[in-house]
Amino acid sequence: MTSTAPALAALAAGAAVFGAWDLLTIVEAGGPARTVARVLAPLRLAGRAGRVPTPPERRRLAILGACSMLAAGWLLAGPFAGCALALTAPACVGPLLAARRRRWRRALVAAVPQVARAMADALAGGRSIRSALADLGRPGAVTGAAGTELRGAAHRLALGERTEAVLLSLRDRAQDPSWDTLVAAILLQREAGGDLAALLRTVADSTENARRVEADARSLMSQARASARLVAGLPVVSLVLSELVAPGSLSGMAADARSRLLLGAGLLLAAFAMFIINRIARLGAP
Repeated sequence: MTSTAPALAALAAGAAVFGAWDLLTIVEAGGPARTVARVLAPLRLAGRAGRVPTPPERRRLAILGACSMLAAGWLLAGPFAGCALALTAPACVGPLLAARRRRWRRALVAAVPQVARAMADALAGGRSIRSALADLGRPGAVTGAAGTELRGAAHRLALGERTEAVLLSLRDRAQDPSWDTLVAAILLQREAGGDLAALLRTVADSTENARRVEADARSLMSQARASARLVAGLPVVSLVLSELVAPGSLSGMAADARSRLLLGAGLLLAAFAMFIINRIARLGAP
């Protein structure tokens, strides 16, 4: 038995060398990288173009996230932690996609003044509404999420779609009052006539002022939320500090039934306060 061990070890080493060589060949060919990029493409498109992934794409994202969580948890804390993290991965796909879409929508809304002024300049130069939209859809005319949407609109206009349908599609995808105002101004002035360029510049100025006021309000709200969270977390901080200053104080409180009751009630109230603060903080969030 011992005489065959060196031969088996040499055979295993040779097989490992050939396997490593094949693995390097696959990595150099870019197969795994392309596969991972294809799986992650819906996540990227949700943040750049607001695209909603299909159910198969969501399943692939969940599988990739579960495998990544399993590997990370296994390496850091063992197999049980890896399995626990892998089970939470599918539940994280939906919130992650929603966060990416919210980021895309915020970028789309922030570009309303730029779009309004660019269109006003095109109209002032003698362009029609349809040709102005086509000009805004050219590469480099408008950047970011709005540029992507306008390029899609220009493509639909080139295919012969009606101008009103394209504008309403932009409004429906943005789902924001500023885009509603912009599209309504264009459609109303298109039917009734008037100085649409001046109206669009007014829309741009009013939108910027509204965003500035909203930013100031959010800044004040964030300061109030930070103060409320600090106050709500003071009991937990005091418990930690008391344990650091006098080791064994927590175990002493836990030894008495009345202390345990009061301690549990205090922690529950602190957790409830944090929940209420987070709930209030989400009200009115985009």
